[in-house]
Amino acid sequence: MPTTEQTEFAEALLPYSTETGRSLLDLVDESPVLLVFLRHFSCAFCAQTLDRVSQVRAQIEAKGARPVFVHLGSPERARPYFDYYHLSDVERISNPDASLYQLPLFALGRKNYILHSLNPAVLLSWLKGSLFKYGIGLPKEDGDQMPGVFFLKDRRVARAFRHRTIADEPDFLKIVGAG
Repeated sequence: MPTTEQTEFAEALLPYSTETGRSLLDLVDESPVLLVFLRHFSCAFCAQTLDRVSQVRAQIEAKGARPVFVHLGSPERARPYFDYYHLSDVERISNPDASLYQLPLFALGRKNYILHSLNPAVLLSWLKGSLFKYGIGLPKEDGDQMPGVFFLKDRRVARAFRHRTIADEPDFLKIVGAG
């Protein structure tokens, strides 16, 4: 018998499908999911996230989990970024209205893009190499939306990482229980 938490989880995720037509709920029911919410594709930290998940993908999958990405762009806009980081076969959800980001289950906040970019931690991270390695551009998606990472298992959020700054670096392996 499902718990109230599992029932609410299922009801919240049921409307969301990946770009290949797979239900997010079905994916969670098949195996644990590392759900990675991205900001905008012109963000150095978004590119850094794609790169890092690509680097540890085999270890994530070895723990029985699958990475699934949520982004604010169109599938066409997202494709070259996922292709570049060798993630073209990973399930992803185009969510331009950020409704999945705002579900109480995830509750990812928003911060003013310009003011947040002036945060000393963000500036320091850019200077330490993120900007030079991954570049930066003008956002075409919502630059104010904050990212996050969630480990979904057994129809619940088993672990969560909500960014305080856009420069925060989640430990993806720790989040899936591999680190």
